[in-house]
Amino acid sequence: MGKNYVESAKLIDKNVLYTSTEAVELTVKTSKAKFDETIELAIRLGVDPRHADQQVRGAVVLPHGTGKKVKVLVFAKGEKAKEAEAAGAEYVGADELAAKIQKENWFDFDVVVATPDMMGVVGRLGRVLGPKGLMPNPKSGTVTFDLTKAVAEIKAGKVEYRVDKTSIIHVPIGKASFGAEKLGENYRVLVEAVIKAKPAAAKGQYIKSVSVSSTMGPGIKINPVRVLD
Repeated sequence: MGKNYVESAKLIDKNVLYTSTEAVELTVKTSKAKFDETIELAIRLGVDPRHADQQVRGAVVLPHGTGKKVKVLVFAKGEKAKEAEAAGAEYVGADELAAKIQKENWFDFDVVVATPDMMGVVGRLGRVLGPKGLMPNPKSGTVTFDLTKAVAEIKAGKVEYRVDKTSIIHVPIGKASFGAEKLGENYRVLVEAVIKAKPAAAKGQYIKSVSVSSTMGPGIKINPVRVLD
């Protein structure tokens, strides 16, 4: 472990489950890298993602964004393509963009949006977009005819959350430079969204564990029964 990590770890009691407020404040204190570290949240849920009725997925606009400039690719044609360009999407197109992704292994974008009529084209990219978490989905608002709204929300700080095969959700909630107050507000909005997304089929304790960490810093555990404190 590096010197900064060791020094940061001394500030954290691994035997303590912190409140969310304490954890976020500690994460900012222990962020000591020379660059502006990303703060990430990890939430382990009491669901079995192998079952379709226990999937947890959605999207939410963080009040202070993520601190990252997001490049948006939109699959659209005609007037909808013009709408996407006007909304500020970096890349807009149809079959030619799909071919570029398939043939050139091109991924110079962070989010993919598509109009419903383009899903036939986008569907062929499932094997390459899916594993990267880039496949458009109606639940996250990335399959829509309202491209102005979709692109605007993404640019404003909309993030997708999705439980992985180990039942964990990993989501960035901002940069260390945001400070504890803004990070705390982003944290609360995200956690509230995940709680609201609890599947009816999920039984027992839903929030199993929560931790927050900076890019180069140690994880800080949050008491799962006090996730909004």
